[in-house]
Amino acid sequence: MAASSRAQVLRLYRALLRESQRFSSYNYRTYAIRRIRDAFRENKNIADSEKIEELLNKAKANLAVIQRQGTIDHMYATEKLIIERPGNT
Repeated sequence: MAASSRAQVLRLYRALLRESQRFSSYNYRTYAIRRIRDAFRENKNIADSEKIEELLNKAKANLAVIQRQGTIDHMYATEKLIIERPGNT
């Protein structure tokens, strides 16, 4: 993988994780983070530049979805779950 492509992938990976952290819902947040990590680990050994470009475009589309869902999630926020509240360990 070219250095610029690697940097682009890492930038996108961090952006996806950052946006996923913005979900107020514990379940959505952990699911999104788990799916992002699993997808990037699954595809880390791909060397075909066309396939990498296709996956990057798919990830960019998913980033836009996560951003929209995060906005909607904040509009309709609910109470935190018991496991999210401080002092409940």
